[in-house]
Amino acid sequence: MSLFENTLKQINRAASLMNLDPNVKTLMENPQRIVEVNIPVKMDSGSLKIFKGFRVQHSNYAGPYKGGIRYHQDVDMGEVTALSAWMSIKCSVVGIPLGGGKGGIIVNPKELSLGELERLTRGYVRAIEPVIGPDKDVPAPDVNTTPQIMDWFADEYCKLVGKDAKGVVTGKTLEHGGSKGRNIATAQGGVYVLDEVAKEKGFNPADTKVIIQGFGNVGGVMAQLLAKKGYQIVGASDSQGGLIFENGVDPDKLLGCKAEKTTVVNCDIDFGGKRVSNEELLETECDILILAALENQINEGNASNVKAKIVFELANGPTTPEADEILAKRGVMVIPDILANSGGVTVSWFEMLQNADNNYLTEEEALAKLLPIMVDGWKAVKANADKYGCTLREAAYVTALTRIEEKIKEKGIL
Repeated sequence: MSLFENTLKQINRAASLMNLDPNVKTLMENPQRIVEVNIPVKMDSGSLKIFKGFRVQHSNYAGPYKGGIRYHQDVDMGEVTALSAWMSIKCSVVGIPLGGGKGGIIVNPKELSLGELERLTRGYVRAIEPVIGPDKDVPAPDVNTTPQIMDWFADEYCKLVGKDAKGVVTGKTLEHGGSKGRNIATAQGGVYVLDEVAKEKGFNPADTKVIIQGFGNVGGVMAQLLAKKGYQIVGASDSQGGLIFENGVDPDKLLGCKAEKTTVVNCDIDFGGKRVSNEELLETECDILILAALENQINEGNASNVKAKIVFELANGPTTPEADEILAKRGVMVIPDILANSGGVTVSWFEMLQNADNNYLTEEEALAKLLPIMVDGWKAVKANADKYGCTLREAAYVTALTRIEEKIKEKGIL
């Protein structure tokens, strides 16, 4: 099943629960605009190479399209379409006035020089410029895209429109209008949600064992933040494999070791960790399993073997619908991605506001502003889970679709 088919299945489940207007459901099943472009790039060798790029604008009923751009050799239109729909849902789950979009270019950026990467980015901006803008569609970083790339993006767009319009993109460097706190916002937002789950479940962090799949920019920060609260980090992995630590590990030291030795796997002797595959890591007993890597990690084939009490999704789409059903029957709580990782897009919204009025927040102010939004998002989702007797993912979709339906009808679209 494709990622977009997964998304449609989740929308259909929620629609049935809440008796969603069938016309609204039809709108949510069909992106408003799909753009495919060919980007010519002069390579360092002097040859010309054409790269294919995409931008899918799923919905703008709640506000401007919002969503990242990924540079990856396996990007395709189906993936980008699914991610754009998730962005529509994610923004509405936490009630921020944004719609959903997503972009991508089929490229392995590791194979490009810095100059080629800049020319590719600027070429992409020129290709999609007619459909983007600070009040229209605001991209952001995603897989293999960086604040530097966002700076190039904003600079090229400003040149094209002949004015300061750096709010066309978020995730920029601080020097070029980025928001303080954005680098840890996804993880910090997740911590705010997990704090509410801890209250709900009544568990003590000091007695809670956590395993993190995807010990990178988001998962690594999540580990650091949780360790400061007293949680035991007993497992971590990256694309090369993972380690299990019987007595826990200091995530600061493990991140330092990974930076030095390129992968956590090579840190086994340093910290007394047991080497495991990513598949084995997912099936290791723990209290909380944090998924911060790729899509479809827990699926029909391994969901019955997951021994965590709580699965917490920081990655997009790490659990398939079939796995959701198995985990629900087994009593495993899943905190869904569209709530758990929405801190990133929320602080991106803050960046848009700061760019618009040229008034910038401190990191403390940004994260303090994030807290009530994440808490209110959790409360709304939990209330719908109780109301409909459904999973938290289904409740998150119900929460989002209720808000989107209201916006559609307010605007007289239906």
